[in-house]
Amino acid sequence: MIDIDRRTVAALSKRPNEGSIYYDRRLTGFGLRMSSAGQISYFVEFRPGSGGRRVSKRRIVIGRDEPPMFRADHARSAAEQYLARVRLGGDPAGDRAASRSAPTVTEVLDDYLKNRVARLRKASTHALYSGYARIHIQPRIGSRPANLLSRAEVTSLHAKIGQSHPVTANRVIVMLRAALDYAAREGLVQGSSVNPAVGIDAYRERLREKYLSAEEFRRLGETLELAVTEGLMWHPDPSKNLKHAPAPENRRIMIDPFAIAAIRLLVLTGARLREILNLKWEQIDFEQGMALLPESKTGRRVLVLGEAALSVLRAIPRTGAFVVAGIQVRGPDGQLVDAPRSDLNRPWKRIRTHAKLGNLRLHDLRHSFASVGASAGLGLYVVGQLLGHRSPSTTSRYAHIANAPLTQASNAISLSIAESLGVRSSPS
Repeated sequence: MIDIDRRTVAALSKRPNEGSIYYDRRLTGFGLRMSSAGQISYFVEFRPGSGGRRVSKRRIVIGRDEPPMFRADHARSAAEQYLARVRLGGDPAGDRAASRSAPTVTEVLDDYLKNRVARLRKASTHALYSGYARIHIQPRIGSRPANLLSRAEVTSLHAKIGQSHPVTANRVIVMLRAALDYAAREGLVQGSSVNPAVGIDAYRERLREKYLSAEEFRRLGETLELAVTEGLMWHPDPSKNLKHAPAPENRRIMIDPFAIAAIRLLVLTGARLREILNLKWEQIDFEQGMALLPESKTGRRVLVLGEAALSVLRAIPRTGAFVVAGIQVRGPDGQLVDAPRSDLNRPWKRIRTHAKLGNLRLHDLRHSFASVGASAGLGLYVVGQLLGHRSPSTTSRYAHIANAPLTQASNAISLSIAESLGVRSSPS
C-alpha cells in the first residue's frame, strides 16, 4: 500500500513495471494500475449491495492520470463519491452498465416518431417533428443516454436554438418533452422520474397577426383581377446587368388562374392554406354550401362556403381530383395519380408586392377573415366555428375586435347623453 498523491505518482511513473497495482493506504478500495509504458489509471473496488465476503468485488476504472481531469487528488475525490454510493446500498458498476445499455436520445426519438407520431398524428406533423430531431436535437445531444440527460443540457439546447429561432426552440422542447414522457411510459428509459425537459422557460412569442384594412382588401382584389387578365408588371433587378431583358411594354407576367382562385378562396372562407390546396371536388356540396374536410389541423371538419366562395368555385375548370390543380405523381402501382399543389409562395410574393401589402403572409388572410366577422358583431363562437377552432381560447385572440360593436354602441349612447347634458365632445 502507498499514499496515492501527486508526488508518489510522479515517482512511480519514472520506474514503470507492467501490471503493477497499488492500493491507497488511507481510502480502502481506491487504487491505481501502472503499465510498462508508464501510463497510470485509477480505479475503485467495492462489494455492491449489502457487501460481505460472499459478494464478488467489482472494479470501476475512474480514469487515467491525465491533466486536467484525473490527477491523483481528482481521482481520490471521485473514488470517495463512488464509495459513498456503495455505503448507501448503490451499485455504481451496475449503474454504469445500465447506462451503456440504455437507449440514446436519438434512439428514443426514432421510436417516438415511428410508434407514436407516425401512428397517431398527421403526416405533416411527423415530417415537422422529424426535422426538429434531425436538425436541432440529434447533432447536439443525440448520442447522450436518455436516462442521463440533464436539465442543464436541455436548457443549453433551448438557448442555442433560441439565439436565432426562439419560436422553433420552444417547439423543439415541447417535442422532446413528449418523447421523453413516451419513453418513460413505455419503459424505454429507467431512472429519474423527473423529465429534464419539463419546466424550461419558453421564449416569449409575439403574435405576427396582421389584419387587412378595407383599402388593402380593395388593392388585393384589383391585383388579383389584373394578375389573371393583363398580368403584373415585372421590374428587373437594377443591380443585375440584363442584356436581353424584354421591352417595358412586354414586362407583364400572367399568374396561374388556379393560384388566383386559391387566394380568393383563402380570403373568402378563412380556411387554412392546406385545406384549400388539398380540397377535392368530391368533398364539395354546392347545394348545402359546404365542404367536408376529412383531415384538417383540428381533424375532420366542415368548411362553410358563402355565395362568393361558391361563385369562385363554379368558375374553376375541373382538370383533376383537386380543386386547385396540382401535379401528377406515380402511385405504388406505377400509375399516374393526382397530388395537391405544394404551396403558393411565388405567385403570392408577386401579388402582395404589387398590392403593396408589405410582408403579409397567406395565413394573415385567415386572420383578416376572422377580424371582419368579429367586428361585424357575429360573436366569437360563430367566428371560431367558421375557422374550425377546436378550443374557444384559440378564438379569444379576436376578443378586442369583437368589442367593436360595443364601442360603437357606447359612443352612440354617450354622445346622446352628452348632447342632453350640453357637454361638447372633442373631435377625435
